[in-house]
Amino acid sequence: MIIAAAQAEHSQGFTLHLHGRLDAAEPFYRKALALDPDFKEAWMNLGLVALAQGRRDEAQFCQRRALRLDPESADAHNNLGMVHHAQGHIAEAESCFYAALRLRPDHANATLNLGATRQILNHAEDADTLFRRALALGSDPVRTNSNLALALLEQVRPEEAEQCCRQALALRPHDPEARANLALALLTMGRMEEGWRAYESRWEIEAMAGPAPCLTQPRWTGQPLNGETVVLHAEQGFGDTLQFCRYAPMVAAAGGRVVLVVPKALRRIMATLDGVAGVLCEEDGLPPNFDYHCPLLSLPFAFGTTIATIPAAQSYLRADPSAWAGFAGELPGLKVGLVWAGKSRTEQPHAVAIDRRRSMRLADMAPLLSVPGCSFVSLQLGPPASQIGALPSGPDLHDVSGRLNDWADTADLIMALDLVIAVDTAVAHLAGALGKPVWMLSRFDACWRWLLNRQDTPWYPSMRLFRQPRRGDWAPVIGQVAEALRLQAGG
Repeated sequence: MIIAAAQAEHSQGFTLHLHGRLDAAEPFYRKALALDPDFKEAWMNLGLVALAQGRRDEAQFCQRRALRLDPESADAHNNLGMVHHAQGHIAEAESCFYAALRLRPDHANATLNLGATRQILNHAEDADTLFRRALALGSDPVRTNSNLALALLEQVRPEEAEQCCRQALALRPHDPEARANLALALLTMGRMEEGWRAYESRWEIEAMAGPAPCLTQPRWTGQPLNGETVVLHAEQGFGDTLQFCRYAPMVAAAGGRVVLVVPKALRRIMATLDGVAGVLCEEDGLPPNFDYHCPLLSLPFAFGTTIATIPAAQSYLRADPSAWAGFAGELPGLKVGLVWAGKSRTEQPHAVAIDRRRSMRLADMAPLLSVPGCSFVSLQLGPPASQIGALPSGPDLHDVSGRLNDWADTADLIMALDLVIAVDTAVAHLAGALGKPVWMLSRFDACWRWLLNRQDTPWYPSMRLFRQPRRGDWAPVIGQVAEALRLQAGG
């Protein structure tokens, strides 16, 4: 009788679970377990509810209880892998998915999840194969095609990625991940009008853009302005803010009173933008009264930006090179700033994988230090700057990071140099926004903003792109840059 009662409670909870009513399902799972503590399926499903609600430690406990009851449960291994994945424990997640597939090779969800894990571990080709197998095994075609699209983008196959997204959207037209991935494919191919529209779905994916702002004022999407105050707020990384703040003067020119809200480290440099009435720090919150708001990366959509209409002034931010005149005056030859690594976003496993691909070690960049006729200055901040101490004796790499307190300080230093050489990070955007010559070293699967097969970019007239010919292979890039630097220093 007890077992039958437990099964009845579980059945009611599972029905609610299937309809997305997790809060309502949870008490039934707990009642089932109170009646039968060895009810494996109840532990598994309670763990899935806990995972969906962000209670990851509890979710792990539930799945481990299920595995103690049945170590041969492929579903429990798969579920535990999902928990590890959510916790950012990618190696542990991978082991769990492999365990599930050893027990049940045709487990569609474990195949799909293993593909997602292999993708984060920078094995896009493996992920591609696994996603296609998951489709054949009957996994959710919307989620699987969306994931496959990302794997194809990482292999620089945006046309195929677009088709995968469209197949997903044919089944579920408003799926936010499929629409966001479609946006990445379209923007990569330069099809901006549809791309910006699809990119608005990023607000439904917290890992992509962060939580959507909850404001009572309407979003500005291009409406006529006659002196109304428009709050433009930063999103995503420093580089995104530095790139898209260029639209603030356009909002002012359209008749708006523009107030920018940005991270504190960007406040001083953002104050040099034309037409901006005020710059606030995010820590200070929003102004008390305003009429509209708009995230910075939604401004290209509001203005209907195409490649031909990208606002690409030679420079739109300003700095004071005299702040570094004494230091720069003592450097002989061509004065070159270097950045070899981007900031790691440790809270987002997929972003961590991108950060690893876009960054290199200083040892990889070190051959540049042997180019004669140059003086080198580190613009690198954060933990990767410690790699300077491991350099062998030889040409100096000047480290002045102790004097760089915010982005305005970095901008002043950049303006005192002749050239910046940087991986795809915020310093490259800052140099471009200042109109300083900048050579940007791009990973093989370049960010969508750099388009395809170009050595220049419509976003920054002063920028030159050097692209990896193969995933993870920086040696040819550094060889090309070294040769270009010899020519530059010799000229």
